[in-house]
Amino acid sequence: MTLGCKVNQFETETMEGLFRRAGYETVPFGEASDVCVVNTCSVTALGEKKSRQIVRRAKRLNDRAIIAVTGCYAQLSPKELAALDGVRLVVGTKDRARIVELVEQAAREDGVLFDVGDIMKADEFEDIPLYEAPTRTRAFLKIQEGCENFCTFCIIPYARGPLRSRPLESVRREAKKLIDAGFKEIVLTGIHIGAYGRDLADQPTLADAAREILALGGLSRLRLGSLESVELSDELFTLFRDDSRLAKHLHLPLQAGSDAILRAMNRHYDTAEFARLLENVRRAVPDVSITTDVIVGFPGETDALFEESLDFVSRMNFAKVHVFPYSRREGTPAARMTGQLPTAVKKERVRRMEEAAEVRAQEIRERLIGRRSDVLFETTTDGVSDGLTGGYFRVYTDAPVKLGEMAVVRLVRLYRDGFFGEVV
Repeated sequence: MTLGCKVNQFETETMEGLFRRAGYETVPFGEASDVCVVNTCSVTALGEKKSRQIVRRAKRLNDRAIIAVTGCYAQLSPKELAALDGVRLVVGTKDRARIVELVEQAAREDGVLFDVGDIMKADEFEDIPLYEAPTRTRAFLKIQEGCENFCTFCIIPYARGPLRSRPLESVRREAKKLIDAGFKEIVLTGIHIGAYGRDLADQPTLADAAREILALGGLSRLRLGSLESVELSDELFTLFRDDSRLAKHLHLPLQAGSDAILRAMNRHYDTAEFARLLENVRRAVPDVSITTDVIVGFPGETDALFEESLDFVSRMNFAKVHVFPYSRREGTPAARMTGQLPTAVKKERVRRMEEAAEVRAQEIRERLIGRRSDVLFETTTDGVSDGLTGGYFRVYTDAPVKLGEMAVVRLVRLYRDGFFGEVV
């Protein structure tokens, strides 16, 4: 069972492959099993709460199963998870390559087995090959681990450790497996992919990794995961212009639209610089779709500072804004700051930010009606199939389509969270 981000999803898939290679059969969560692996999340208090709930549910559903917990929450609070009924193994954010060996050791021994080391001393990317193809229509490929930005609100650098990059040869090898398995889209993921390659001897860049994959052929679309705006390079802009297979979508986390809050967060830009960066992106990559993350209710965010943020986000014309209430993470500098805000205030600010962002997002979608887009279809429910465009807009159609394949679709009207389309 996986909680949290796309990196966690990828890591779960690699662990599934390790179990199958060792002769295990994998079954959906909730079905009878001998082993249950829970890949936890710790980015917010809600993520940790859901992780605990899943562990308790696993115990109820499979009373005799070996329950193994891994991921960020396991790295940060191993004893807390070990205290939950049924947990027999706790593995942090490294040594997942040994998950089968550790599970079998836990089965032979009494008590709880711990494999949680000092992640801040990790110095190499844990290169676990993909032994089994993912079961989804889009494939995630993790190319990087760790983060050294240390934003004051974020616990992830303490859970994931320093920067470690996957060598280009390994990136190429794993991408070829996914292409040979029939995937039409690969999404490059990591904790801080804009810093890809800085720790390697030859210092390849994110653009180099993208070129390696696109050079393989057979891929319809390559998408970049979340990037820091200040890390966008001319190399990447050139690649966007030269290769239409690189999806014209960038997720650039803003986090706050107030300079005072950005400084308190230890972000490495101000609003004027972020606005210039967006202007440069849109000039270099016409029709690019830009999405973002925003945190509201950060310690010390007054009504006036929130209004500044609300106004700035509205003016930046994002295709989508993921809005989060600030979550206090013990061990981070922000947790010790004065001016912690009540939950009710944060909830109201989430509502207002989401409403303002949706107004701009709908205006952007309305301008796209009548255009044609390549859509990778993912699911079908009650005769209606849906999938994503290169710009990360969701499209629905009642025309017959093949899941996992691209189709050219004309966007005819707004529908749900995206468009209703006609297959051309």
